Amino acid sequence: MAVDESLQQEARALGDPTRHRIFRYVADARHPVGVAELTEHVQLNHNAVRQHLAVLKEANLVVEETEARARPGRPRLLYSLHPEVSDRWGTTGAYSWLASLLAGAVRGGTGPRQAGLEEGRRRAGELAGTGASDELLEGEMARRGFRPTRTDKRRTMELVLGRCPFAEVASSDPRTICQLHLGLAEGLAEGLGGLHVERLVVKDARRAGCRLVVRREGPLDVRS
Repeated sequence: MAVDESLQQEARALGDPTRHRIFRYVADARHPVGVAELTEHVQLNHNAVRQHLAVLKEANLVVEETEARARPGRPRLLYSLHPEVSDRWGTTGAYSWLASLLAGAVRGGTGPRQAGLEEGRRRAGELAGTGASDELLEGEMARRGFRPTRTDKRRTMELVLGRCPFAEVASSDPRTICQLHLGLAEGLAEGLGGLHVERLVVKDARRAGCRLVVRREGPLDVRS
């Protein structure tokens, strides 16, 4: 879909006042939210809220995931801001995250790679134990807006990054942004366990296509 068509679809989806309220609630939430929480917020029935969410999902404004649930009962559907919508429609997202990391690096006297490494380790601590390490790494890169496409070999996994969420900044200062992304992947791999980032092959940020090559460590499972 062309960029202008995508923006038009988003604008149409947000043209309904109630749907816009739901979108704003999801965008401002610090965690994925369920239908019950949104129902209470907008004071509508569950079916009406689900219909609004379906439109937002179709417009790629929110993403839907199934709750990871250890206790009995049907897992809930949870909704969060689509990673590629960050910094549009009054939201804060990718660039705020980038600014926060780089500001921390300046204060601490560390470089962008170290800042990314520390952030990756922190995020891995939140994700650890919720799935297979390779799937969690791939999912986190998708959540950050990189549009990863995965290719598996016996000992390695390659993620081709179909989008750079910071293309404008990376085009003028690729070393800083790419080193931060490399550190992020390294921290995630280290924290999740069983993975080691071999290299990041950098391409033009505006065209995307960077390749992240990750080696699996330890015994191979059946999927390998």
